[in-house]
Formats: sequence, structure tokens, C-alpha cells
Amino acid sequence: MNGLELATPLALALLPAPLLLRLLRGRAAGGGLPLPETIRHRLGAGAASGGLRLSWRAIASALAWIGLVIALAGPRVAGAVAALPATGRDIMLALDLSGSMTKTDFEIDGVAASRLAVLKHFGAELIRRRSGDRIGLVVFAETAFAAAPLSFDLRAASATLEEMEIGLVGRSTAIGEGLGLAVKRLSDSTAPSRLVILLSDGANNAGVSEPSAVAELARDMGVKIFTIGLGVNDTVANPDDTDAVDFVALQHIAEIGGGVAFRARTGAELDAATRAIESLIAGPAPAPPTIIYRELWIYPGALAFLAAAALALSTRERR
Repeated sequence: MNGLELATPLALALLPAPLLLRLLRGRAAGGGLPLPETIRHRLGAGAASGGLRLSWRAIASALAWIGLVIALAGPRVAGAVAALPATGRDIMLALDLSGSMTKTDFEIDGVAASRLAVLKHFGAELIRRRSGDRIGLVVFAETAFAAAPLSFDLRAASATLEEMEIGLVGRSTAIGEGLGLAVKRLSDSTAPSRLVILLSDGANNAGVSEPSAVAELARDMGVKIFTIGLGVNDTVANPDDTDAVDFVALQHIAEIGGGVAFRARTGAELDAATRAIESLIAGPAPAPPTIIYRELWIYPGALAFLAAAALALSTRERR
């Protein structure tokens, strides 16, 4: 543990403010008319009789102001560096919520399941295994929206994924919009390793963003893109199947984005794809420094509160 430090040391410049204000008021009052001797004598006598009370109130006022200013300065003690388990990776999951995800052509433990159910099941498993990473979630269909911000809170990300339902963002498949929003969410990240895992079971048929153009932007930003094509049929072998996955397009996106594309025709293949991606990103990545602080502003803040409360009670009694 290191020594005491201030989060906002410039706040201490406020300490002499009451003295400066009193000095300015004194100068302004000095230009008034001179008081008669009898009035000055009576004022002096009154001040002398109340001197003890004024002195106590002055001390309380000073303590209240000093405590407040020190609290604003933010006294704290720095603890260990890198106290949180962090890998230095930021991962955005861009997941397809189009209408075709309701199709029941998968299994979970031998029981028929929809594509969405399989996505939730293995997506939650992937999130659970990413301890130390920051995970964010974008979902897309006709449009896209950020369902969960980048965070170390993996439980919150899993809970958000579980709440996703078809129809929240339409029923079409705007892959470019989903990918674009995921990349945008990583634009402010300073993590050494940033990547998008895009999962879709269809073809880009909505939105204005071209997936390949977004992939080029991601590449220029240093963001890698991995893609997973979910579904039994693809558009090459089954061009008339409106629910077929455009795996060729997903391969092209991954190639531009410096990642790898995977096919997932079963739940087992989806699980294998997520684990393969994890193995590809498992190399060492320096974690950003994380410092845990013990905040101490509460103590001078409490002193300021007690002093101010005493002043308030004293003023009420005098009335």
C-alpha cells in the first residue's frame, strides 16, 4: 500500500477563500462614514461580552470549511496495482436476432432447440469462460442496438443475453449494422487486444452499412473480426432457401478483419467454434494497470457536516 494522495489537489486552492472574502469586505467597509465615539464604545462592549461565543462559532466555521475543502480534494490511499484479474482484451459479441433464429433445427443434450436457444446456451458458456476480459453485447436484425456495454461483469452480460428475444429489433438481417455498432463500441477502447465475434444464420438483407466496408474500417482500427455461420444450409448449396446462411460473405468479413470464419451446423460445432476462437486469442496480452483506492474523503466530510450542524443548532438557539 502506498502513501496518502489527493485525487483533486487543486481543490486545496479554495482554503484561503473565506479569508480573502473577509479582507475584501473589510476594505469595502473601510470607506464608510466614521462612527461617533458613543456608538463605537457600545459596539465594543457588545463584542467583548459575546467574544467567547463568536470565537467558538469562528472555530466551527473554519472546521466546516476546511473539512469540506479537504473532502473535495479527495484524499485516498492507493492499494495494489492490477488488483483485478484483467487480460487486456475487449470483446464485443454481435449476435443475430432475425426471424430465422426461431427455426428449430438444432439440439441441446438430445432435445430439439431453436437457433436462438442454442445461441443463448453456448453464448452464455462462452461468456462464463472469459474471466478477465471485458465483454459487450450487440444484437441486430432489421437494425442494431447495444444490449450490454463492455464490462468485467460477466454475469450481467449473460443475464442480458438470456433476456434477448426475436422481434426486439425487427426480423430482417442487417449484418453490416450489427458489425458496425460492435466496432463503434470498441473505438474508444484502449485495450491492447480488441475483437468482435459475429454470429449470424442468414444473409445481409437490411440496413445501409456494407459488411465488407465495416470490416475494412475495423482492420484499420486494429480490431479483429471472427465470424460464425449458424445453420445447416448455406446460400451456395441452397440458393432458394431464404433461411440459409451466407457463409461466403462471413468468410470474406473474417478475412478482411484478420480473423477466422467457422461453420456451426450443430450445437457441438457451435461450441467447438467458440472454443477455437478462444484458443486463437489465448496468447499473452498485457493487462491495463488497475489501481484500487481506499477513499478517505468521508472523514473530512464528516467533520465538515458536524461543524456545520453545530453552527446551525447554535443559530437556531440564538433565535
